[in-house]
Amino acid sequence: MKKSFPFPFEFIYQLFSLIVLVILVHGIYVAVIRPKADAILTEQAAQLQEDKSYVTKRSVYVLIRDYEQEACFILMFWALAIMAYKSVMTIKHRALLNKDLIPLGEGMRILPEDTRDLSRRIQALPPPQQEALLPRALLAALQRFGSTKSIQDVSAATHAYCDTEAERLESELSMVRYIAWAIPAVGFIGTVRGIGDALGQAHKAIEGDIFGVTKSLGVAFNSTLIALLISVVLMFLVHQLQLLQERYVLDTEAYCEENLTQHLQTE
Repeated sequence: MKKSFPFPFEFIYQLFSLIVLVILVHGIYVAVIRPKADAILTEQAAQLQEDKSYVTKRSVYVLIRDYEQEACFILMFWALAIMAYKSVMTIKHRALLNKDLIPLGEGMRILPEDTRDLSRRIQALPPPQQEALLPRALLAALQRFGSTKSIQDVSAATHAYCDTEAERLESELSMVRYIAWAIPAVGFIGTVRGIGDALGQAHKAIEGDIFGVTKSLGVAFNSTLIALLISVVLMFLVHQLQLLQERYVLDTEAYCEENLTQHLQTE
């Protein structure tokens, strides 16, 4: 007897994508971003030491150098990886709407005794396609019509099946929404840390050395800025994915109505 794997593929994909992204992003920060940012900050400190009126220029490397920004980018890319997987699966399943899964000639009707043959045709699809919403909804509708011989029950069953699928897709976006919420929270942590460091160096500012205070305040404001920008972009993409999934469910229900329900006949 074949044993099923204890963890679904999507869970394994999310776990390994997180591990890979942590390694890649941290490697880029250690090898490129932080060394360049430290060099820029060292140069700015030297310039400020020589000329008190020197105006420091903003650098992208300094803007994203801190640990909070690194965490925000890791979370962003992880959310994008999850959304990319869900988008690809939705587009792949949506392609079935272009196929004639229930071939009927013009004017032909489906009787209750025909449901068994049509169900076998759907069950003969490859396993990955059988997991899509459309084959499952059609199969459930055919089985309901074969057992109850009621067209109204078939329409109600199809509608309920699609509503259940819409709720499932909505619940599966909870992780992405949590990440979109967590990113600004991580940015605010950087704000608190930066302000705390700045207050700890207030005595240096009184003595005339303001570079440490401005550096700490830069941590505070930069982390919040990056986190909010990432959150705005991420929420836009989340809504686009949700729109794609909602249209897929609605089009599936319309397909079932046009290609199955309207051709049913009890006698």
